[in-house]
Amino acid sequence: MDLGIKGKRAIVSAASKGLGFGCAEALAKAGVDLVICARTQETLDQAAEKLRVHGVDVTAVACDITIEAGQKQVLDAAGHVDILVTNAGGPPPGVWSDWNRDDFIKALDANMLTPIALMKACLPSMMEQGWGRVVNITSQSVKAPIAALGLSNAARTGLTGYVAGTARQVAGSGVTINNLLPGIHATDRAVSLDTGVSKAQGISMDQARKNREGTIPAGRYGEASEFGAACAFLCSTQAGFIVGQNLLLDGGATLATI
Repeated sequence: MDLGIKGKRAIVSAASKGLGFGCAEALAKAGVDLVICARTQETLDQAAEKLRVHGVDVTAVACDITIEAGQKQVLDAAGHVDILVTNAGGPPPGVWSDWNRDDFIKALDANMLTPIALMKACLPSMMEQGWGRVVNITSQSVKAPIAALGLSNAARTGLTGYVAGTARQVAGSGVTINNLLPGIHATDRAVSLDTGVSKAQGISMDQARKNREGTIPAGRYGEASEFGAACAFLCSTQAGFIVGQNLLLDGGATLATI
């Protein structure tokens, strides 16, 4: 399918690896020029080289996207933006008694307030031109909370509420905002979570992964490439009637009828 976005320009944050890179690569394959960011210059430059193989322009900005200075760096490098894909690493797992106010503020800054700031910066020009796409990478925990991920549950659900209203306000200008809700994918985040389970339960990493895979009807972890394909579709011209939705990509792990 021709997604109709060749020649568009996109910002993809936290794109040096994992789900962010999967989204950036899918957009590159569709002919979208990219501005990508991450904290580590070396891994970011490696990702940029892989993306340039698809014949698109790629600008790599090493920064902390969760602070105002980093956001300005990325926005200044991008200039005109047609597509915005927001992403940031999830906060650490734990239990309710572990977290204090500073932990919550940090989670909100990364997983709620940063996407909102980027949207506020990009939406006006998208609306003026009559076309734009925003995809926020959130979590399956928005649909069904994960007890050990209370910081993520709180911050990402807050973002979801913001998007629910904002998406309806900008849709009439040809701009869509939607959220992608990943379950477990074969990324560094999965390794981190499996490591925690392995240590807590005194089992091997392989066993920790097998145990988690057993909770997924699909029987496996997701791949970043298939997640990216879903992102690219939501950014396509064909997705203009999808507004304010939360699309689960979790292999059926979330028990919900709707």
